[in-house]
Amino acid sequence: MQKMKWNKKKVPIFPFIVLLLLVFIAFSTLHNGSTIHKFHENPLHIHQEQASSTTYVKPNLPNHLKKSQEILDRYSRCNSTVGYSGRKIARRGGSKSSSNRRVSSESCDVFSGKWVFDNASYPLYNESDCPYMSDQLACNKHGRTDLGYQHWRWQPHDCDLKRWNVKEMWEKLRGKRLMFVGDSLNRGQWISMVCLLQSEIPADKRSMSPNAHLTIFRAEEYNATVEFLWAPLLAESNSDDPVNHRLDERIIRPDSVLKHASLWEHADILVFNTYLWWRQGPVKLLWTDEENGACEELDGRGAMELAMGAWADWVSSKVDPLKKRVFFVTMSPTHLWSREWNPESEGNCYGEKKPIDVESYWGSGSDLPTMSSVENILSSLNSKVSVLNVTQLSEYRKDGHPSIFRKFWEPLRPEQLSNPSSYSDCIHWCLPGVPDTWNELLFHFL
Repeated sequence: MQKMKWNKKKVPIFPFIVLLLLVFIAFSTLHNGSTIHKFHENPLHIHQEQASSTTYVKPNLPNHLKKSQEILDRYSRCNSTVGYSGRKIARRGGSKSSSNRRVSSESCDVFSGKWVFDNASYPLYNESDCPYMSDQLACNKHGRTDLGYQHWRWQPHDCDLKRWNVKEMWEKLRGKRLMFVGDSLNRGQWISMVCLLQSEIPADKRSMSPNAHLTIFRAEEYNATVEFLWAPLLAESNSDDPVNHRLDERIIRPDSVLKHASLWEHADILVFNTYLWWRQGPVKLLWTDEENGACEELDGRGAMELAMGAWADWVSSKVDPLKKRVFFVTMSPTHLWSREWNPESEGNCYGEKKPIDVESYWGSGSDLPTMSSVENILSSLNSKVSVLNVTQLSEYRKDGHPSIFRKFWEPLRPEQLSNPSSYSDCIHWCLPGVPDTWNELLFHFL
């Protein structure tokens, strides 16, 4: 009997297990809710826990500037080089959605269209009338006599591009700084803009600073400047000298744009580009926290993604779209292989006098995987960046390059002179010409 009484007082095992299970479920629900909340607060943190093999580096840390760290210049060298460690940029930014972009909100796609010959309205200025013209882009001055390249107008399929108006553009710039940041192609767009604008300003009311890291065209009457900042890789690099940058080894700090950002951060309208310099072979990465001068090596596209990640971090954290306009110009195509538009030929842009008339033509001078990488980065910035998609429309313009009609900085050898295609510049653009259309697009969206 004693034993039976003891059994009656014993706690039943099954209900006890059920109770424990309910407590566990309740605790798990609360914990998961907390985790979801933390994910929304810091998705990168959760991603790092899930992918522990990848190290995320926070870019653009101001405290790095306080270190007695050597600024990269053309004399910088890597003490040693190892393979890429896999580090990524831990970038602040919004979700990957392009629905909020200013450009995407347009009812008409002004980047889809065709070139129309228009010798009544174009060119928008004369080469000889622009005192700031570059000898690299002054094709008529250097012997090009077929001037048809100056008379083509971009016509979107379903609407009209806003007509260029120099006075209206100056009013948009009144009291502001417009700055182009990037490589020599962006410098060409800057020269185009200066040539488009300068005729409205009396000679004694305008000035141009010397060719330096930052070059400034100033118009007193409008208290405005149109500037160019040489930063071909966006991130700090050993190629940041605007003149002496022909180097065998490219070294960048992939996690910092602060050196250049200190100059561009106060501009009101920023126009960025980067592309061609990443197609010149592997790039050496010297991370900001590296104290022994040891570099990692990465292919150009991968290095470009890192540098643009650091740039995008700056845009995400520093740009208020209501106060600052930021534009990114997509890749400028090259025309190095005439067989791409004229099968069985062996030349390049040399001798070309008309645009390509094949709809949606695409050559090897524009790299689709790179465009996809750039699109992924830009889409995360939402309305903070407007995209000037100049790639397709410029693809058609095989006739628009300087070819042999420009100043070359080094003497040409006899074997080159006997074969013009061998030294033709099929990368840059004659002015007046294609970059004027890029600036018309900029004017359209401003």
